[in-house]
Amino acid sequence: MTEIKQVILEMKNILDTNDISLTSTYKSRNEEFKKLPPKIKVALPSLSTPTINTEKLNKMFGSLSPISINTEKQGYTMKSPVRPLLDAPRLTATIDTEYDRLYSVSCLSDEQVWTCGKNEFMKLLNLQGKLLTSIQTKSGNRPGDIASTRNGDLIYTDYWNETVNLVKNKHTQTEITLQGWRPLNVCCTSSDDLLVTMFSDDNKQSKVVRYSGSSETQTIQFDDQGRPLYSSDPFYKYISENRNLDVCVADYGARAVVVVNQSGKLRFRYADLPSNTEVSFKPVGITTDSQSHILTADIKNHRIHILDQDGQFLRYIQNLERPWGLCVDIRDNLFVAECVTAKVKKFQYSVN
Repeated sequence: MTEIKQVILEMKNILDTNDISLTSTYKSRNEEFKKLPPKIKVALPSLSTPTINTEKLNKMFGSLSPISINTEKQGYTMKSPVRPLLDAPRLTATIDTEYDRLYSVSCLSDEQVWTCGKNEFMKLLNLQGKLLTSIQTKSGNRPGDIASTRNGDLIYTDYWNETVNLVKNKHTQTEITLQGWRPLNVCCTSSDDLLVTMFSDDNKQSKVVRYSGSSETQTIQFDDQGRPLYSSDPFYKYISENRNLDVCVADYGARAVVVVNQSGKLRFRYADLPSNTEVSFKPVGITTDSQSHILTADIKNHRIHILDQDGQFLRYIQNLERPWGLCVDIRDNLFVAECVTAKVKKFQYSVN
């Protein structure tokens, strides 16, 4: 018992000694902390942004204009806003021409179109179908094709009389008289030249001829290997000049769209999509728009093919009744001449 008490006493002495040591250490460290300098808090600088005056910046540095496509022609520049294609083209007007058969349509404006069909009269109609002007061909034959000039005059071909004629202020004069060749279709270019498709009297050759006034300035007939560019048969060969100055022909006999550049060199042939090779492609009317799209009427399959300027297929305009002649106005509205119904249908197919 005495030994246990002795052990307890020794342990108490040890604890007392440690308490004194810890207390002394704490007091010593506390004195040291009191001698340290106070903590310094540093606040980082912040950036304040003043209100930007965009009008002043534009005056100092200029500003970007909206995206546009520029095409240089004959020393002047035309600007075309980008117009994406609509997923679903919209029918905006239907014009009853009252022809027995309707073959060609040419835009005088976005509200007036020239038309020709299965008689000797060419009619200028508005969107409501009101007859504004009627012109009879000089020979009494039905016109082969029509085109509007940049000045608003009317050009028509006379297949049987072998002439190309100009109607100005309701007065008709013969501009071009052919020998050994018959004119088929015609278009007016951006420089006011005429492009005329024609075939020989012996039905063995076809070609495109460019005219400045009544003077022949270019003939497009063969490729670099001397092979004919166009079919030799006397079927329709509607023609249009693209914004990049390509010459585009819908060759019905070849069942292809044939496109050459301004100098007459072959760029490509379009003969429908490979997946549709079992379906016959029969192009008739052709036109181009401000985006250099090529649009051609397929009377076999009752639709319009829309291509880019390099011949890549983009989409169809469907559910038409034997579409024939085509034209596009300055706002890229498409006018389609339906042969059998004799109606002109106006479509918006891109963002105006």
